[in-house]
Amino acid sequence: MKNKILDTIMEKIKEANKYDNKRLLEIRYGLETLYLSIFKLLIIIIISFFIHTTYYLCLLFLTYGLLRITGFGLHTKNSLQCWIFSITIFSLFPFLIKELNINTIFLYLGSIILFVLIILYAPADTEKRPLINKKKRLIYKIITSIITSIYVLIMFITKNIIIKNLLFFSILLEVILILPINYKLLGLKYNNYITYKKKGGIK
Repeated sequence: MKNKILDTIMEKIKEANKYDNKRLLEIRYGLETLYLSIFKLLIIIIISFFIHTTYYLCLLFLTYGLLRITGFGLHTKNSLQCWIFSITIFSLFPFLIKELNINTIFLYLGSIILFVLIILYAPADTEKRPLINKKKRLIYKIITSIITSIYVLIMFITKNIIIKNLLFFSILLEVILILPINYKLLGLKYNNYITYKKKGGIK
């Protein structure tokens, strides 16, 4: 089904544009990535519907997404790893946000530790997208740290356990994606901008 849909779209693109084979391959790769992302999202939403966590999933996408924009983080090497990670995390975390009643002391202590890890390791780049500009890296770090500090402050102020859980697991997810040890476990390179510079990239 996937190939049939992509073939149809590619035929329309070929008819409307005079791209060379290299460009067409790039377009197909982009469309395939988009297709898989949309399909994966639909599966996650369907699962959340059956376990009654769709509302919490949407909230998690929003609060975690704000951190991801400037904190970045790893991308798995292949689709299978991505599927396993995404479905596990985005099924489990919304359920925990809904059902878990975390001990207050643990929640506050954990949030402070996560905040420190954000300061230390965000932003974290990838091989395909090295953060080569030092000034931008600093800006991203500051923005991510500010957003995290706001989340932590809200967690300390609010009495709503859902909000506490939501913000805690949002920060936790971002930390999981930027920790060097998780890059290593997945066989991914960390601080890719350093390698890029050594190869003669832009400073």
